[in-house]
Amino acid sequence: MGAATVPVAITGLGLVTPAGDTADTTWDGVCSGRSAAAKDPLLAGLPVDFSCRVQVPDEVLDHRIGRKSWRMGRAEKLAVLAAREAVADAGLDPKAWDGTRVATVIGCGMGGVQKWEEQQTRLHERGPDMVSPLAIPMIIPNQVSGGVSIDLNARGAGLTPATACASGATAIAVARDLLASGLCDVVVAGGAEAAIGRLCTTGFWRMGALSERTDDIGGASRPFAADRDGFVMAEGAGILVLERVDDALARGARPRALLAGCGSTSDAYHPTAPPEGAWGAEAALRAALAEAGVSPHDVEHVNAHGTSTPLNDATEAALIARVLPHRPSVTSAKGVLGHTLGAAGAIEAVLTVLTMQHRVVPHVANLQAPAPEFDVDLVVKEPRRQHVHTAVSHSFGFGGHNVVLALRSWRG
Repeated sequence: MGAATVPVAITGLGLVTPAGDTADTTWDGVCSGRSAAAKDPLLAGLPVDFSCRVQVPDEVLDHRIGRKSWRMGRAEKLAVLAAREAVADAGLDPKAWDGTRVATVIGCGMGGVQKWEEQQTRLHERGPDMVSPLAIPMIIPNQVSGGVSIDLNARGAGLTPATACASGATAIAVARDLLASGLCDVVVAGGAEAAIGRLCTTGFWRMGALSERTDDIGGASRPFAADRDGFVMAEGAGILVLERVDDALARGARPRALLAGCGSTSDAYHPTAPPEGAWGAEAALRAALAEAGVSPHDVEHVNAHGTSTPLNDATEAALIARVLPHRPSVTSAKGVLGHTLGAAGAIEAVLTVLTMQHRVVPHVANLQAPAPEFDVDLVVKEPRRQHVHTAVSHSFGFGGHNVVLALRSWRG
């Protein structure tokens, strides 16, 4: 069986984001349109000294996770909590399942860069004896998947795709392939990132990717606005539980939505900039729709990558207008959440499923009127009631990685 011939159900959702520590609270936060951006003490003195952090103190995270938390990096902690929520939402019990048939595929773009900076400072200021013996496990990016596997007793494949800001979406596409291959029956898939550190933030600022709107922090991330000037650093985790439809139905689960198609391409063009015409992104979009068995005109909603950077938003808006000229509704959650980097594609896939279930499209925060050159139907000022049957979620990453997920509502 090819991947496209195996219907895949999304049966569980979990989120930990700057807008909330569950899928429901995050949804409410995104629909409110209130930005999570705030001054960040860790970034004090830098040209950009604000970010979007998960508003759960470390001690609370540790209490929820339990004794194992002391050996985890922050991204791993966020992934574990989101995965627990998603598995519970799916009605599954890790104590009862056959862990050899459960895979974890969780993308991470940066790994434990905060811990890296902390341990480097210890080495420089206090010597090698003060470097933690757990420094490496807390730094390596694959530990987000490893930690979830340990926590859930998931002993199937454990993978961590790293395709920059497309990592979470890549993980979902890989999960689909694992299910189609028959190597597993359940995949806990998504993305996690906690990369808000001084070096990482400065690096993004130096390349001109961050908003410098220090006089209007709450309005700094404004996707598709004429005066957008960059994204806001953020952290979070988004996890989905994926199963073959027949397996989900056989155990009495009701799918939240279907993962109908995936498209993945590489631009092979530039380390950070998309090519003019966005041919790679267009190929990924068309591939996802073809696999889903739908035409471009069937798409009713687009969850855009929408980073609030000048080049990305212009390129993406032109792509949507060209391939989807019938003007489906378009939104981006980054006005509220900031840019969660490797977690973004998974978080936005969860939000797309919630859009279908709630029949509501969240508006783009901080966007009063789109840039006049964008011929797309951006949802502005307030959420819009809409019954969405077919949607796409875009994820584009540095290195030229393009991933598009086609999602369909469950009508069973």
